[in-house]
Amino acid sequence: MVSTRPRKVLLVDDSPAVCEALRWALEDGTDFVVVGTAHDGLRALEYAEAVQPDVVILDIALPLLDGYAVARALKSCPHVPIVIFLSIHSAPQFRHEASQAGGDAFVEKALGWSVLIAQIRKTIAARPL
Repeated sequence: MVSTRPRKVLLVDDSPAVCEALRWALEDGTDFVVVGTAHDGLRALEYAEAVQPDVVILDIALPLLDGYAVARALKSCPHVPIVIFLSIHSAPQFRHEASQAGGDAFVEKALGWSVLIAQIRKTIAARPL
């Protein structure tokens, strides 16, 4: 039986405006509930430990600890969330590094929230929580 509970999402981006816009887009339906936002890598790890999200939306360029390091740390935790990188960068080396760090998917910010939300759903379907 497939769970219909809302998926807990942690948003990690150095821009509070991006986090707020993404929160609005994700909580527009019933699929997701945002359980926290972080604007630097260290805070992201603290929140992830505290709230144990199902999905982490993660920027690459973060203060204190970059997104790649955050993803590697998250993937070594007992509760391993789905990690989806969200970045302004589109060059192949960024996608490759995100994959090497344990990212489950990579979405360019320029593609818009609907593409990100579709990718979250696709990734959850491929790896049920």
